[in-house]
Amino acid sequence: MLVAPSRIFSLKRGSELCGVIVYPYPPPTRFGRRLVLPKMSMKELNEKVSTISRVVVHPKYRTIGLGSKLVHEALQLAGTPYVEMPAVMAKYNPFAEKAGMRKIAEQRPPKEALAIAEVLQQLGFNIQLLSSEKYVYGKLQSLSEAEIQTIREVFVKNCHARFIKYFFYHMPFGKKQAYTEEAMKASLERLSHLIKVCGFLMQTKIYLFWNLNNPQIRHNK
Repeated sequence: MLVAPSRIFSLKRGSELCGVIVYPYPPPTRFGRRLVLPKMSMKELNEKVSTISRVVVHPKYRTIGLGSKLVHEALQLAGTPYVEMPAVMAKYNPFAEKAGMRKIAEQRPPKEALAIAEVLQQLGFNIQLLSSEKYVYGKLQSLSEAEIQTIREVFVKNCHARFIKYFFYHMPFGKKQAYTEEAMKASLERLSHLIKVCGFLMQTKIYLFWNLNNPQIRHNK
């Protein structure tokens, strides 16, 4: 089920759309949050916390700091005392920090994903392209059945909750034994999606935070 975002803000130059920022409702849990906020009910979270999920800037404006400007202005319009932002690219392009947000925590890839990525690399996969199902599927088609079986086995050996969730998305908690059975007979299509999930887990995540009553820095224009 798709959930509508709580707020969407856009930045325009005349009639031209330059950038968009999306605030969905906050999830019940998120890595890094407990370092800055006490445990809250969903009602409290919806009242006090906004989450930035997407910041989209028109390509021709990406080199002039528009992302930072967009985040900075949207922070003031969020309508909540706290704003959080999980990000992958933040460590390479700190536009959110320039806008006044503070980097709180960094989430490294789990050991299961690292172990799987090592095997995939040995089989000739480009680790940087694991999030591309088209690339992964094409690579799988070039492997022998023995190599495909090696991939199935490494997913079984390095079981992670996100992999189980792929097979049993309708269940709050999947069964590890059932996951093993599904993984060992996974088709190339299903394996390509599992590898995509692994690629996502391989990305270092960053948790950024902003407090209306205690802004850390001024906007760096």
